Amino acid sequence: MQRLAGKVAIVTGGARGMGESTVRLFVEQGARVVIGDILEEEGRALAEELGDAAVFCRQDVTSEADWERAVAAAQALGPLNVLVNNAGILHMASILDTTPEDYMRVVKVNQLSAFLGIRAVINPMKAAGCGSIINVSSVDGLHSSAGLSAYSSTKWALRGLTKSAAIELGQYGIRVNTVHPGGIYTEMGGKGALSEEDMNASVYKHFPIPRVGQPEEVAQVTLFLATDEASYSTGSEFVADGGWFAGMRSPGMPCS
Repeated sequence: MQRLAGKVAIVTGGARGMGESTVRLFVEQGARVVIGDILEEEGRALAEELGDAAVFCRQDVTSEADWERAVAAAQALGPLNVLVNNAGILHMASILDTTPEDYMRVVKVNQLSAFLGIRAVINPMKAAGCGSIINVSSVDGLHSSAGLSAYSSTKWALRGLTKSAAIELGQYGIRVNTVHPGGIYTEMGGKGALSEEDMNASVYKHFPIPRVGQPEEVAQVTLFLATDEASYSTGSEFVADGGWFAGMRSPGMPCS
């Protein structure tokens, strides 16, 4: 049985990386999906490959007008049930080397976009009688690292936004949760710069699961939250990080 049969979803940043994996899995599980992205060539090619189950909508997630277009495209497919706020950007620099413009660019794409998306889908989900909103945060929304002042700030902020929205919207049958990926082998995560083998050896060898994650592994967590199987989960954080947040295996210690 398909786990998302009859559901309609919007996935932002859906043209590649974790978003693409989520789109593919949702379609496989019976959903009809709007692929929202500024990457037109990749997004249109993915929609064409997936056939009638997917449509591409060029979407700047910081634009209210583009959110209106994405929601309209979804409602043309049926009642809107699922939103995955996946679009995001990474800025790595010290605080001294991060300008206010750098900081606000990350805030707009990673944080403001999720707020706009939630606002845009509330009434359609109320009309549908239920909904699931999944905000893709990060392991850096649970802890942080040097050089991630802008990125980590926004990923922490998604947790607060999610909890507030969950409290407001649960009475309407709308659930809101966060997913926290760790290091995932995508373009943002270093794909193209290092092979998986080199990345595992240089970065991940002391992780509890000593390898980089795959976007499909995050998509599986997102899928669960989109299904009715997660009907009593809201305002919560779901981590897919290979144990990064738990801690590292330290050389010289027992069992390491």
